[in-house]
Amino acid sequence: MKKISIVLLSAVFLSACVSKKKYVALEQENGQIKSELTKTRVEKEELEAKFDKIQARVDEYNSKISSLSQDNVALQLENDVKFETVGDAAVISNATKKKMRETLKSVDQNKLAQATTLKDSMNLAVSYNLQKSLDNSTLNEDEDIAIDIDETVVMISISDKMLFNTGSYRISNKANNILQKLADVINSEPSIEVMVEGHTDARTINTEKITDNWDLSVLRATSVVRKLQKDYGVAPEKLIASGRSSYQPVADNDSKEGRSKNRRTRIVILPNINKFFALMASNE
Repeated sequence: MKKISIVLLSAVFLSACVSKKKYVALEQENGQIKSELTKTRVEKEELEAKFDKIQARVDEYNSKISSLSQDNVALQLENDVKFETVGDAAVISNATKKKMRETLKSVDQNKLAQATTLKDSMNLAVSYNLQKSLDNSTLNEDEDIAIDIDETVVMISISDKMLFNTGSYRISNKANNILQKLADVINSEPSIEVMVEGHTDARTINTEKITDNWDLSVLRATSVVRKLQKDYGVAPEKLIASGRSSYQPVADNDSKEGRSKNRRTRIVILPNINKFFALMASNE
């Protein structure tokens, strides 16, 4: 009996010892897990803090890049609208210079090689585009019409017998065809202004309505301007009327042929350089 009791007590004791060891082991394992979780949480918080700092730096850099980009755009726009004086001929912007360079790619390279200044290049580009406009028109040269291009100015001289009767400033019906052709050229280019110059020979004139050659030359110019505006739809703000009297002859006034050449109406086409190249770019 005593032996049985001892055995039972030993078994209970051993059982209790094993359970306590497991408990201690589990406690230790639990402690380690909690410690690792705490460590992991701390590391996570540290990583998040580092990430926040990195993100803050990225945002700062992006802000600087955006600011620099905006500044660059502003500087580019400012640069494009800056103007430069080209000799005594015109004032053009940097944006216009870019368009001019594009035009010069189509210009005869032999002529381009002779352009040594910005003014030379501008003259070539404008002349090229204006000549192209004239070539596409129905205005052709004959003995009574002369077309010349002097740098950036196109000059069309029309004999007075094509427009007026002798000593008169009233436009004749035979002028309709030439004025229609001229209006077609003017209306094809919104970027140009047109000066109509009246020229006479040196013979004096004095009538009830015309005092002298100054009167006659101005009246002829205004007659052409009014006709272009009213009958052919040319915008009046593009037109300039002027009289030169007899003081810019192209021939000797001592001969009949010379006086005939001096009696003329000259159409001077004046391009607005910046608008002209903007228009050329929009039509490409």
